[in-house]
Amino acid sequence: MKAPARRIGHAGAMDRPDPDPGGARLTPADLSVWAVLALALVFLVLGALFLAAPGAGALIYGIPEPEGAGRIALRAIGARDAGLALTLAGLAVFSTRRAVAIVLAASLAVPACDLALVAGSAAWWQVALHLASAFVLALVALWLARLPGPP
Repeated sequence: MKAPARRIGHAGAMDRPDPDPGGARLTPADLSVWAVLALALVFLVLGALFLAAPGAGALIYGIPEPEGAGRIALRAIGARDAGLALTLAGLAVFSTRRAVAIVLAASLAVPACDLALVAGSAAWWQVALHLASAFVLALVALWLARLPGPP
């Protein structure tokens, strides 16, 4: 007689409890989904601005508009912001609260580095935009991390 087949998972799957029981997937009924999608839209609009009008992007970012090849760096900022937007939107729609919270928290590196680059040379309102960006990312990440799991 043949032994029954066993389901094989990843190494150690049977040794650890599920850190996110129930999957804690985000659903359209969760206000947090819409908050993350709104953030994604803001980053997508910023990315499009940097890609389409690098001079306007430079003004918002807090650096003088470069000439020639320097404009490529501004477009790279736009591509970075658009990529972050698409990542956040994809995670909000197809992933868990925990995954979105981790990516949002890790994304704090973006405004932190931007702030370090412009501090001392940008106008107060440009610095404030980078600080506000960091604050909103941190706030939404903490909100998602602290939401109770599914019943």
